[in-house]
Amino acid sequence: MYLLEFGGEDDAFAACEAASAATGIRRIAPGLAVAGGLVPERVRGLAYTRRASDLLGRGDADLASARAVLEAASIDREGTVAVRATDVHGSSGVSTERAERELGQVLVDRGFAVDLDDPDHLLRVAFSEGVLAADSGTDALEHEERAEGEESAGERVSACALGWLAAESVRDFGTRAPTDKPFFQPGSMDPLLARAVANVAGARPGAAILDPMCGTGGVLVEAGLVGADVIGTDAQAKMAAGAQENLGHFLERDEPSPTGVSRGSWHVGRGDATQLPLADDAVDGVVFDAPYGRQSKIETHRLEDLVSGALAEAHRVAPRAVVIADRSWHSEARAAGWEVAATFERRVHRSLTRYVMVLERRTA
Repeated sequence: MYLLEFGGEDDAFAACEAASAATGIRRIAPGLAVAGGLVPERVRGLAYTRRASDLLGRGDADLASARAVLEAASIDREGTVAVRATDVHGSSGVSTERAERELGQVLVDRGFAVDLDDPDHLLRVAFSEGVLAADSGTDALEHEERAEGEESAGERVSACALGWLAAESVRDFGTRAPTDKPFFQPGSMDPLLARAVANVAGARPGAAILDPMCGTGGVLVEAGLVGADVIGTDAQAKMAAGAQENLGHFLERDEPSPTGVSRGSWHVGRGDATQLPLADDAVDGVVFDAPYGRQSKIETHRLEDLVSGALAEAHRVAPRAVVIADRSWHSEARAAGWEVAATFERRVHRSLTRYVMVLERRTA
């Protein structure tokens, strides 16, 4: 089992993204989840999960419980250790400094040497209390039946979890702020959300990801940095050229990306999202940020026809899609043959909320 430490306020969305790197995810407290399986290399590319650890044990959100878990745990490791504790949102009131000191002493008593600067093994300890939030929409991650005693949405929980750090996400998103890219347009998606929706769409080494309304190419940049081969089209020649500039800047480099994988290949051109020049099932996932009617320039289609046509084409070329918009397009997605697997709301600022819709092909 593994411990996942989320980094944002929407744990359901974080869990949805984390499913690209882990299996059997179950949220146990605000900001925390456990998983049955894990690909550590993919954790490095997650946006809303900060860390994954080999789970050592769980208890209540207090220091005495954490100490009891550590004293009883079987530890099959050698080398130096250090302890790092966190109190999620300050919810438990546990002193993290005291927790690190006392749990470090437990490890010393068990024969380990402490190295605070460069330990061979880092013990993560997370404390969290609060109400386990309900899922957004129809989150497929929570469809599994719960065993007796497991946490459920709406329940107030108190948890501490201990684990040996296995992988951390690379927090370099600030280096790719929209305004710092070679080509910028107002309204561009921030790289944190762009990485998350790319992961949800299936971005990974060996996968092909399409954005048929690519704009400045922000989602494709993030998908390429986790190893996916990316394809983009945009109806405006200016945007297609700008996306080419951004993708060339971030993906045409010899060294591995910050996530540790080879950067994916990329292809971008001018095109109509309702008439894609691709064969059936040509890509593994589609992701697009639908135009916002009040501010976007749409030359050839009514907005409703554009989105409906793009959804139909996405259904033809891929088994999975993620759509970001300023409104719900559920009925249009279902009409195009999609099953709505999950929906989320991401507040950008007072006048803009982005709706994220995760779509999967209906099964017979």
